[in-house]
This record gives sequence, C-alpha cells and structure tokens, in this order.
Amino acid sequence: MLGSRLVERELVREFETRDRVAERDLAAPAETNGVTSMKFLVSGSRGLVGSSLVKFLATGGHPVSRLVRVEPRGKDEIRWSPSEGVADPKALEGFDAVVHLAGESIASRWSAAKKARIRSSRVDGTKRIAEAISTLDRPPKTLVVASAVGFYGDRGDEALTEASARGEGFLADVCRDWEAAADPARKKGIRVVNLRFGVVLSPAGGALRQMLLPFRLGAGGRVGSGRQVMSYLSIDDAVGVIHHALRTESLSGPVNAATPNPVTNAEFTKTLGRVLGRPTILPLPAFAARLVFGEMADALLLSSARVVPEKLARSGYEFRHPDLEGALRHVLGR
Repeated sequence: MLGSRLVERELVREFETRDRVAERDLAAPAETNGVTSMKFLVSGSRGLVGSSLVKFLATGGHPVSRLVRVEPRGKDEIRWSPSEGVADPKALEGFDAVVHLAGESIASRWSAAKKARIRSSRVDGTKRIAEAISTLDRPPKTLVVASAVGFYGDRGDEALTEASARGEGFLADVCRDWEAAADPARKKGIRVVNLRFGVVLSPAGGALRQMLLPFRLGAGGRVGSGRQVMSYLSIDDAVGVIHHALRTESLSGPVNAATPNPVTNAEFTKTLGRVLGRPTILPLPAFAARLVFGEMADALLLSSARVVPEKLARSGYEFRHPDLEGALRHVLGR
C-alpha cells in the first residue's frame, strides 16, 4: 500500500509537470505575432535539447526534418556525417532555418581520442553544414548553432557578457573554432546565432541526471571548494531560447544562453538537496574529482563562469525559470 501511494504521488507530479509544459508550448505560437508556419531542419534531434525542440516546434504546427547519421527512415530525415557532410546537399533546399545541435558528449574522462571526437564533431560538423547551405540557390535565412559557456574558461567571479574575451583551455579553444566554423554561412548572408549554453537542467540527461542518484541516496555534496560559479538554464528555457533566436532577427553572433541568476556550486548543492529533501554533507574534494575524471574535472566540475545573458535581455527574452529552485522544482516535478 505504501509503495502504491508513492508511485501515485510521483505519477501525479509527472503529469502535472507535463501539463504545465504542454500548456506553455501550446501558447507559444500565439506569441509569434502572426508568423506563418516555417520549415525547420534540426541536427542532434534525438539528444537532450534536440528531442525537446522537435516536439516543441511540431506542437506549433511547423514541419520539422532531421539530419541523421544513420540510414534515413522516412522523408523527414536527411543523412549526413560530421566528417563527410550532407549526402545530398540539394535536399537542404527550401528550409527556413537550420538548428545545429549535434556533438559528441563531453561528460566522461577525456583521452586523446575522446578530445579529438569532441572537437571534430563540433568544428567539422558545423563547417560541413555551413558549407552545404551556403551553396544552395534558396538557402535558409537563419542558422542557429549550439556553443557553450566553456568559451570563457575558468574566470572566477568575473561577470561575462558576449563581449568578454575567450578564456584558456581545451573547451575554450573548441568553442572558438566551433563558432568560427559557421563562417561560410555568414559570408553567404545567412543570419548565424551561436548559443553559448550553460548547464541544461533536465532529469532526462546531462549533468542533473548524473547527480540525481547520489543526491537521492543522501550522498551528494559540493565539488571542490564549492565557490565555483555555475551558469545554467532549464530544458524549457533551452528550447525557449532557441525558439527566440529563430524568430528574433536582431540576434546574431554569440548569445549567452543561461539564466541571469547563476549560483555557486555550494548553492546549487544545497538547493538540489532541499528540493529532493535529502542531506548534502558528503563533499567531493578537488583531488578526488581530478583522480576520477582527469582533465574534465578542471574544465567542467571545478571551473567557474558567471555568465550574463546580455543579448537575450536586450532582445526581450523572458526566462520561464530564472531562479534555480524554481527551475529544479519544475523539471523534477517537485
């Protein structure tokens, strides 16, 4: 009986969360000021952000096709690879916008081979897509390309806007070349938006999913000193920012995609524990993080980036979940 009640409570939370998301997504087309249906092409469409984006766009009545790296299973799929490009570039004719989200996961220990895959999947993949659409007779008007706040490197408590200089390290170098790889599209006159994403919060994947089990077991805690600043956004805002970039012609170039309220790792830890109703008293020392994760620990877990979404603010984007606790309670149905 106790188990049934717990399951019922979790199901109610899940459906209430889905209801709120669906209500917001259905309302979004009404916010586009009469914009007619548009044709979108999305890479990385089965990833964490891409899968949510495709559902969101389809909910708004927009035809969506996918760039896939396997044999196409329908007319809405077009084959490509980061190394070889699009099998049939002419298949890209007629799209109003392209959203490029594909890339090798960075959330594992980095070997030389892993770093090469991370770089190639982003830099080579973006270049191939930008080159392909730049040759079209009817190219898309907009290309939105994912980037990351890793562009800024480890910057302590410095406020980082889109005008801030690039940082140092492997991820900063990859992000620089990743964004530059879209230049063929820019030269063609296509509006290019490079979205520098912070940590995307979703229990379906990414960093939050990996944290949930230890935190639910009461084994969560700060990483290192806990003073490093985390820039984040909910999965709903990740999709919302992409949608905003697609329909806001004044946006171009790098755009910080993170809420205006970043937190320290210690604050994140305490808030997640409070939302889950669990203690957070078991820290992960910096030396242990480096022992387990190697170079990735310094680049992702121990680095600090206080990112300011200046361009989004100026262009009128309103975050659905601007504060951490609200974002966590929403995505976790709490």
